[in-house]
Amino acid sequence: MSKTSFSDLIQRQAKKYGDRVALKHRDYKTNTWIPTTWNQFADTVTIVSNALIELGVDVQENIGVFTQNKPESLFMDFGAFGIRAVTIPLYATSSEAQVHYILEDAQIRYLFVGEQQQYDVASRVMALSPSLKQIIVFDRDVKLDAHDKTSMYMDDFLALGKSRQHQAEVDKRTAESQKEDLMNILYTSGTTGESKGVMLTHAGYEAVMDAHCDRFPGLGENDVVINFLPFTHVFERAWSCWCLVVGAELNINLRPQDIQMTIKEVRPTAMCSVPRFWEKVYAGVNEVIANTTGVKKTLMQDAIKVGREHNVEYVCKGKTPPMWLHIKYKFYEKTIYSLLKKTLGLERGAFFPTAGAAIPPAVQEFVLSVGINMVAGYGLTESIATVSCENNFDHEVGSVGKLMPHMQVKFGENDEILLKGPAITKGYYKKEAATKAAFTEDGWFRTGDAGYMKDGFLFLTERIKDLFKTSNGKYIAPQAIETKMVVDRYIDQISIIADERKFVSALIVPDYKLVEKYAADKGIKYESIAELLKHEAIITLFKDRIETLQQQFAHYEQIKKFTLLPEPFSMAKGELTNTLKIKRSVLNKNYAAEIEAMYAE
Repeated sequence: MSKTSFSDLIQRQAKKYGDRVALKHRDYKTNTWIPTTWNQFADTVTIVSNALIELGVDVQENIGVFTQNKPESLFMDFGAFGIRAVTIPLYATSSEAQVHYILEDAQIRYLFVGEQQQYDVASRVMALSPSLKQIIVFDRDVKLDAHDKTSMYMDDFLALGKSRQHQAEVDKRTAESQKEDLMNILYTSGTTGESKGVMLTHAGYEAVMDAHCDRFPGLGENDVVINFLPFTHVFERAWSCWCLVVGAELNINLRPQDIQMTIKEVRPTAMCSVPRFWEKVYAGVNEVIANTTGVKKTLMQDAIKVGREHNVEYVCKGKTPPMWLHIKYKFYEKTIYSLLKKTLGLERGAFFPTAGAAIPPAVQEFVLSVGINMVAGYGLTESIATVSCENNFDHEVGSVGKLMPHMQVKFGENDEILLKGPAITKGYYKKEAATKAAFTEDGWFRTGDAGYMKDGFLFLTERIKDLFKTSNGKYIAPQAIETKMVVDRYIDQISIIADERKFVSALIVPDYKLVEKYAADKGIKYESIAELLKHEAIITLFKDRIETLQQQFAHYEQIKKFTLLPEPFSMAKGELTNTLKIKRSVLNKNYAAEIEAMYAE
């Protein structure tokens, strides 16, 4: 059988790049970035493969990796691929119930964990999971439970393979790798229902790599990439695989909350991200402009206006800007745009694919206006990420780009986007009924998203299952309203309420710092944030801002009432998935009293 590209990818790249840096990770004790060369990467992967065979890992056995982003995640992935094993990443923030479910569903014997939080969860779950045989801990600083006699640290695990006593078996399995072998099972976090294991093959990943290299030949060995999203997320996982295929340098961000610091340390040329990252950038710049006065404020506002006209109206549409506009743009490029990008740590940035949720048009236009090449895209776990995406500065604001070369699309009932292609999942692990329901009778995958094509660009309209129907019979697309509202700098999180209700309302988590600053400027006295959010002046502030933002919506789509919440939505309360998507059913339960109060006569 033909060999897959991932079973020995790192070894082949090591022969090509040798002592060139492949990975870097931040050492928080010394505040320095530690490099790993391609040779070191390949050597560690080989040792991992040998150690896994020493433990008795079988062909296509499932191995769990439960950690924040760390180099060890990649060592485990490629060490497993070399012996035809399957890796199952778990989100570092997963609850005990989620971990227990995945361990039992996938019958995982060996679970690799990152830090103390993951170890503590895993060790508690171990007593409930007959399948789990051993926990292997990446971080030496993790304190093991006094009663734990089976767990080991990563360096002890690596010691099992250092002599390479099983290299002949490793080579045999690598040579026997098949394209239809499972590479990963990615469990969807799911806003409703139980999690499903999406089965992804080597052939699927290969098709994705080929398609991306074809569409974007510019990404290559001179790129410096920062890994910000979790490797568990299909977007970051597929993106990282592609970066390794083209020989780019990966800088692995351990703590998501540190991205604003690490991005300035790394100053990447490329990074994949979700819209929320850019929404925060947009809100931050708007806040600076709002607090600036005089000529400086006028220049900043004009720079964004000029950038929008130059890039969005001309460059992105393949037109040549007028000379006067181009001269003004170049002036701002050397002054305001360059300063902004340097402040963000993005002055070397060339390529920023963005997906995972709808991108507010105002945010997309702003990012493009200042010369940042944010490439909007659309994909699913079941399609190994990218279904469609924009090209470099070939943008249509509001779209999710053009179809990738390995994908076919058609539209079904209710304009549902249906997909075919070599990257589409084989189905859901051990869930025949769910797999059957996910495909049409003639083999098209049902995305659950509605959309349409125009001039070669794909547009999303709504999540079909997310449509709300008011008690007046009107259909509401909550995500469209939320996407519009969240661009406001005073709104941090929002959830629309409308299903079976007589009008649209909203639960809003404000940006507390901005609200407190507003209160200070207006001389408003308060004892707590909860008290402040009930103050008439604050409610009026939000009412006025919402009215401005929702003018484009039909009357029945507009927010009539809202509640400002003193605490943010959180994973701890079950209100958000691991990918930070809202679980509406949980919010409806947790805030039942607040919701009912908005509809009280």
